Amino acid sequence: QVQLVESGGGSVQAGGSLRLSCVASGTIFSLNDMGWYRQTPGKQRELVAGVSRRGSTTYVDPVKGRFTISRDNAQDTVYLQMNNLKPEDSGVYYCNVAGPSGNHWGQGTQVTVSS
Repeated sequence: QVQLVESGGGSVQAGGSLRLSCVASGTIFSLNDMGWYRQTPGKQRELVAGVSRRGSTTYVDPVKGRFTISRDNAQDTVYLQMNNLKPEDSGVYYCNVAGPSGNHWGQGTQVTVSS
């Protein structure tokens, strides 16, 4: 059974930083594409950043230059370093794994950025 456990969310002021972590189990981590998604009330979950199993990264335009996604295959962990946070970055951040074991989600971690 695939499980994803996120941590690192919290409340910060604009301009601050947070680092999200997601530890995966129940799957061969290195074979999966990983992603971080954000959901806000009344809106659909949307991709923020992704890293392929080969290490290629992708970001939505509003976070480019501020967020960095990385993976540590030895630790079965994907990270999202978020710098210069803005109020519009607030939301519940979900870790996603997509690969041979299917598509799975973590429980989410709340990020709140105050102005």
